[in-house]
Amino acid sequence: MDLAFLHPLYEHTGPWASVYVDTSRHTEDTPHERRLTAQAMARELAEQGADEATCRAVQSAVEELAHSSEPHGRALFARAGEVVLDPPLARPPQGGDWAEWAPLPRVTPLLELAGEDPVCVVAYVDRKGADFELRSGLGSEDAGGVTGRQWPVHRTSSVDWSERHFQLRVENTWEHNAAEIADALAVCQEETRADLLILVGDDRERRSVHERLPKRLHDLVVEAPHGSGSRLLDEDVERARAEHVARRAEAELDRFRAARNPDGEGRAGAVEGVPALIDAAREHRIDELLIRPDGPDAHREVWIGEDPDQVAVRRTDLKILGEQNSWPARADDALIRSAVATDAPALAVSQEEVPVGGLGALLRWK
Repeated sequence: MDLAFLHPLYEHTGPWASVYVDTSRHTEDTPHERRLTAQAMARELAEQGADEATCRAVQSAVEELAHSSEPHGRALFARAGEVVLDPPLARPPQGGDWAEWAPLPRVTPLLELAGEDPVCVVAYVDRKGADFELRSGLGSEDAGGVTGRQWPVHRTSSVDWSERHFQLRVENTWEHNAAEIADALAVCQEETRADLLILVGDDRERRSVHERLPKRLHDLVVEAPHGSGSRLLDEDVERARAEHVARRAEAELDRFRAARNPDGEGRAGAVEGVPALIDAAREHRIDELLIRPDGPDAHREVWIGEDPDQVAVRRTDLKILGEQNSWPARADDALIRSAVATDAPALAVSQEEVPVGGLGALLRWK
């Protein structure tokens, strides 16, 4: 997950209000329920010590979601009476609505709720052209299309010479249209930077377009087994998105496993465990952060100063480094702050025991 959008959260010191709101339920009582949620979130923050202005800002922001049709939810990060960032979620927050007041914003849940949300171009292909639809966890939108030659496109059953000639022209029309669709789909992928291309249509039509796509895109293509009129198509798309996320996570874990083995000089290209990660963060060596959100090290307490590289296992370590002001924070949130400052991405992983304790990183240098 590219963390660049989190930069505004680290331009000011905390404490911060972090709120996750579930908007996946839509009934006639939803507006009333969300107003109650707004009051409950503000009350919960106040009980944790949040200032009145920030509680009001959060309550107002959640109340504005009363009539929202967002399919999953929204995260809100506020301080000093202002909501600084409010990204939409690609999945509903686990356990429903919740709020927390802490020295750092609670951004780790975003790795699962807003990160690794593959964008797909679904291409509805037929012999005359194709319509493109852009899909993500936040919904779908029209992405254009292409119209090929309109005549002739249908075969006949005659064996007459003239009819055979006509069938050859049909074949040429199909091939021309498949090439047109493939070219347009390649442009669409480049413009949208889609992670997947999902082809929907008859077997021959899907295959013809697939074969004519540039080789660089072949690994991104999935041919949906169900057509546009099938209620199972949505399941095909979600399965393809989930499999893409799983492949990406497994590939990064394979890199991590290989990199954490020391070389002939005893140096490794990856580290795990809080002390080693803290050292890497202070030295700006984290190239990619791996977090298992339920890992025991994720909520381990560390100490932070005002700057992202002011992080230590013990408070006394910060004083030795010359930092006079320090606060306790969760290890995962402190490391994400450091990763944001050095433009390193982060990835949520789910395999037990990898990395050990739930926190690890690939390094920029050994």
